[in-house]
Amino acid sequence: MKLVINDPKHVHVVKSYSENTGLQKFIKKDGMLIRHVEIESLFQKLGLSKNEIQVYVYLARSMEQKASEISEALSFHRTETYRILRDLEKQGLVSSVFEKPLKFIAIPFECAVDTLIEAKKLRIRQLERKKRELVEVWRSFPQPIVEYERKEVFQILEGEEQIDLKAIEIVKKAKKEIKIFTSEEDLARFYHSGLFDLLDSSAKRNYNVKLLTYESPKNRFFIEKTETIDVRFALSEAKDMPTFILSDQEYLLLTIGKYAKGCYNKTRRVKISALWTNYGAFAKITEKLFSGLWNVGESLQTAISPSG
Repeated sequence: MKLVINDPKHVHVVKSYSENTGLQKFIKKDGMLIRHVEIESLFQKLGLSKNEIQVYVYLARSMEQKASEISEALSFHRTETYRILRDLEKQGLVSSVFEKPLKFIAIPFECAVDTLIEAKKLRIRQLERKKRELVEVWRSFPQPIVEYERKEVFQILEGEEQIDLKAIEIVKKAKKEIKIFTSEEDLARFYHSGLFDLLDSSAKRNYNVKLLTYESPKNRFFIEKTETIDVRFALSEAKDMPTFILSDQEYLLLTIGKYAKGCYNKTRRVKISALWTNYGAFAKITEKLFSGLWNVGESLQTAISPSG
């Protein structure tokens, strides 16, 4: 970690730069690292660019500032800094202070997140209205006559959001059986995405819903929140296995993401992608793998019943 600048005007904020990752981070002088990577990821998902995030975070943590001070602290060209500040102002994240010289102030973090989320919701509602119009236009076109023929296909998905959406889709379409093996990282994400609620609902409709993972405090925390899902723990060696979801022994979603150790030995995902397929041979192999792991879990007598 190479230290680039220490802003004397704001002794509680120090800017640092990682030569390994190319990311700028802010730390307190007492050494407490702000979880800048998580904040950057959230803001990127909400539509901000990396430079916009840096300007907002710096301004939100250092109170009102002149553009020249922000430009100097972040090593941005002054023209670029003014442009970013104006863009943030248009989005309601930054305000101008009526003083000479002109200063800028950021709205609180919680308000900024709420503002960006509401803007996303508004765009989604607008797209939904537009969708209805376009569907009507599409249906007005002459439609080809297509004879259905089942084909074995595959699809490569990239990004957590797309993978979560596909997981939810295949669980919703399941007719009798859902089997899941999940890593610790994916288990937490599936829980927060609402997938567990769908699994509970499927189990209550007498579907065969089984979830398999390895034992850890974090996994137990999420599993204890389930009501009707049949859960077992596999051997610890299963930690190195990828997450997969098998629906009706027909549809398979297999993660092919990679993990690496970040700072403080925390696991971070370098790249996440997944394979979705209805290829029969893959489904059969995965079914046999799951059954073997499930039986091992039973022999270890580590099964968790819905009643606890």
